Amino acid sequence: MKTHSLKQELKIKEKHIKLALIAGLIIIFDQITKAVILNTLLLHESVTAIPGFFNITHIHNPGGAFGIFADQSLILRKILFLLISSFAVVFVLYFYNKTPKTHPLLATAFALIFGGAIGNLIDRVRLGEVVDFLDFHIGEFFHWPAFNVADSAITVGVVIFAFHILLNKIPD
Repeated sequence: MKTHSLKQELKIKEKHIKLALIAGLIIIFDQITKAVILNTLLLHESVTAIPGFFNITHIHNPGGAFGIFADQSLILRKILFLLISSFAVVFVLYFYNKTPKTHPLLATAFALIFGGAIGNLIDRVRLGEVVDFLDFHIGEFFHWPAFNVADSAITVGVVIFAFHILLNKIPD
């Protein structure tokens, strides 16, 4: 009986190590890239990487995704986004822990979302806003809102999660 619980503990530890590695790499890469932007470009300064398609542009987003609630007071934004981020982190951790080993891609999706949420939460606590810099556009016709590594990880995680839902591959 002790052998069985020891095996289960090892599986749980392996799963948490995977979470720590994936989320940790996202957080580290996110914070390093944001530090580079903060230390090399002035706010709103832009460097063309691929003409007509991609710039590196230093932007601060006081709001949520796509600047939602950006016009609200600083206090309201801090409370709102800290609560939402904290809820998201707890929610994702819960589902990560419930995901069986038979669904490694789904577990990876939750780890990506977790790492991205923590990366942006660090900015909100430290700066009161999120540093964005990846700026994609198609000429002058279409301009996607700037984003960062954390946003990218969250998006990839959510897409993987959505595919699991659409393909009915969510574990019981």
